[in-house]
Amino acid sequence: MAAPPRPGFPARIHNMGKTYNAPGTRPAARRPGTGGSSSSAPVSVPEAGGVMMPGRDSIPARARMVQQLADSGIRDLQVLRAMGAVDRHRFVDGALVPQAYEDTALPIGLGQTISKPSVVARMIELLMQGGLRGPDGKLGRVLDVGTGCGYQAVVLGQVASEVYSIERLRDLHEKARANLRPMRIANVHLILGDGMAGFAKGAPYAGIIAAAGGEAIPDAWIEQLAYGGRLVAPIATAPGQQALMVVDRSRQGVQQTILEAVNFVPLKSGVA
Repeated sequence: MAAPPRPGFPARIHNMGKTYNAPGTRPAARRPGTGGSSSSAPVSVPEAGGVMMPGRDSIPARARMVQQLADSGIRDLQVLRAMGAVDRHRFVDGALVPQAYEDTALPIGLGQTISKPSVVARMIELLMQGGLRGPDGKLGRVLDVGTGCGYQAVVLGQVASEVYSIERLRDLHEKARANLRPMRIANVHLILGDGMAGFAKGAPYAGIIAAAGGEAIPDAWIEQLAYGGRLVAPIATAPGQQALMVVDRSRQGVQQTILEAVNFVPLKSGVA
């Protein structure tokens, strides 16, 4: 009898029954202004299957992280599943592994950081709320500006059909390639280039997300965003201050919405 077909990458784990309610955590609360139930019951989160490179000892830590994200107001089950599926500790230096599942940004070299899990989840959830989705419920093609160590690109790969992730710093681009190489993820593409110029070859994009903030949203990003698509990026609101901006593009024009304060590295042009 012929062997069953080998699953593609990333493999998906269909186990929807696990409820994360770690000791000492509160029941999930609704984020003001978002959808979802306001019940005090814990959120039923799809089980974190470790689909990238399962580290069995990391599963409880990831489960606690996912429950904390749900408690803080992240309601999209696809986002929670994606956050629970990716081993964040594989994207940080060995000395920082004990902090990998804490809600904190961590240094990854060259003055850059891996964003807080709560920030990654928040931005991806915002993208999911407005971006173009396919019949399977996934986002279409996404542009990820600022690959860094590759963590956010891999999480995006769980919720989008295809991800183009661009990094301007050669050493970080190579680090991300090394991190992703053993994972064999077919739908995430890493590019060395100037993120401010976007990546026109992959456009139009259902969603664009950026991990660095400038004085304004580059025109190239708007031009490469599909009609009906959404862009989520930090933007400077005052000297030394940033906030998340959501940009929705339609045939009638562009709508910009400023949300909560954030703290990202500055957006720069060129390749170094």
